[in-house]
Amino acid sequence: MHGYAGCEPVALIGPNAVLQTVAAMEAQLGRAETRAILADAQIAALPSGEAMIPEVQALRLHRWLALNEPIGSFVIAEDAGARTADYIIAHRIPRPAVWLLRHLPAAAAAPLLMAAIRKHAWTFIGAGQFADEGAWRFTIDRTYADDAFQPPDSLFHWYAAVFTRLYRELVAHDCTCRVIAAPPGRPLARHFAMTRS
Repeated sequence: MHGYAGCEPVALIGPNAVLQTVAAMEAQLGRAETRAILADAQIAALPSGEAMIPEVQALRLHRWLALNEPIGSFVIAEDAGARTADYIIAHRIPRPAVWLLRHLPAAAAAPLLMAAIRKHAWTFIGAGQFADEGAWRFTIDRTYADDAFQPPDSLFHWYAAVFTRLYRELVAHDCTCRVIAAPPGRPLARHFAMTRS
């Protein structure tokens, strides 16, 4: 979904893409370093959590986090992804649906969860494109998103962490989502695969 600033469309995403990342940053880096990175990312005030936000805020945050913490950004992205999934489960998925998914066999729960994710993909993918290949594989592609800068690899790690936690909590506890490849000729896209151990 897009909002409009003047005549230019603005891709919107859920505020927890920023809020949960900041919470993970504060836990790992402390408040002072987190505030410095927020200033670099031109985020003067955190989202209220009540409305969608321009996705460029999350993209800038992940970019500056990766520049300041090239290794630590992956640890933070993993924590932030898990926090985001926990928020989604607690506040965005109806309780009967959570109960149902948790009580179905994984083979039945996974397609239902993926269908719900596909329906609401715009809330986390913004101007990117989301395409699933069944219940256990999907692609996130920012090739045509017209990003002002190339998203860091840690952003795709964040996506994987969100899916890992959602699947572990709602489908099967041994699920792990991994980034497995960039499609040929599309450096801003990633394939993801869900595996079970």
